[in-house]
Amino acid sequence: MSDTDHDFDCLVFIGRFQPPHLGHLAVINEALRHARQVIVLVGSAWQARSLRNPWRFDERQELLRSCFDEEENARLEIVPLLDALYNDDVWVRDVQRKVRQIAGHHHARLPRIGLIGASRGQSSYYLSLFPQWESVSVPLVDGISASQIRERLFRSPSSTEDYLSTGATHDLPPGVCEALRRFAGSDAHQQLMEEQKLLEQYRQAWVNAPYPPIFVTVNAVVVQSGHVLLVRRTAAPGKGLLALPGGFINPHERLLDACLRELRERVRLKVPEPVLKGSLRGQRLFDEPHRSWRGRTLAEAFYFALRPDQQLPQLKPVKGGDHARWVPLAELEPDSLFEDHFFIIQNFLGLPADFGGI
Repeated sequence: MSDTDHDFDCLVFIGRFQPPHLGHLAVINEALRHARQVIVLVGSAWQARSLRNPWRFDERQELLRSCFDEEENARLEIVPLLDALYNDDVWVRDVQRKVRQIAGHHHARLPRIGLIGASRGQSSYYLSLFPQWESVSVPLVDGISASQIRERLFRSPSSTEDYLSTGATHDLPPGVCEALRRFAGSDAHQQLMEEQKLLEQYRQAWVNAPYPPIFVTVNAVVVQSGHVLLVRRTAAPGKGLLALPGGFINPHERLLDACLRELRERVRLKVPEPVLKGSLRGQRLFDEPHRSWRGRTLAEAFYFALRPDQQLPQLKPVKGGDHARWVPLAELEPDSLFEDHFFIIQNFLGLPADFGGI
């Protein structure tokens, strides 16, 4: 098929592909029929492994490419996309920039670009953010749910085996099935099953509640001399990841008081409370619906900017608690932080949103 036979120079498909399934495949195949080039933007590309984001970008890229032949892969550009959970404008700019860099000009004219997605899917939301591009809607493949696929893969070893040997063929391309069989039993798979077990226990504790629970937490963003105060999580979920100090509020506690208590009890920060209060530079509610593994969890974060000093405040170890440390801002990476904590820090400090090139 020549370039002139295509309706579009470029079609853009945005998704998380956790994992790539037959519904995604239907959209990409339709895009290949209508466009000279297809750009697949893979969201949550630098997120730490979690039940919502089990596979890293390079793993998802390999899974996607296993679904297509050599000629089709030559027309596919699979590109990582960093989330910007609390700033749509930053995210839209990143998408526009990546598409512009890849699509370029076609025969000295502006390329014809479209945004493709499944009808009744997230594409309807994306379309409102990119009015300059035409839209192409593909019928939704019924009966496929990425969240249900993930739940069956991580519920238990027997559930994983049963699904991959029987039910997966109705949801997943053969190459993806085979790769997930290799993934099963890995250290990453074992850790995710541990987190799924904890999540089920958490859900069971609230099964008789008259309404779905909504939790309220606090987090502290404490910065001094180019360093931010973080803790290393010692247990699931997010074992081994860095996190902002914080926790649940007590029933009769104001939000700021809860945050100060967490700094005092969890990390033993050697800064007098009046100094901390005088260093408060901002606060914000972070409420992305999927931000926490527990379910609907709101986080009120407080930003403390301590006066620069050659000596960072001491942190006294807490027996049995998370390990606190001062981390240089230049060393922060989204995939090393728990849940949305990188984006909370980014919101207050204006950290750059570019990772990994295009």
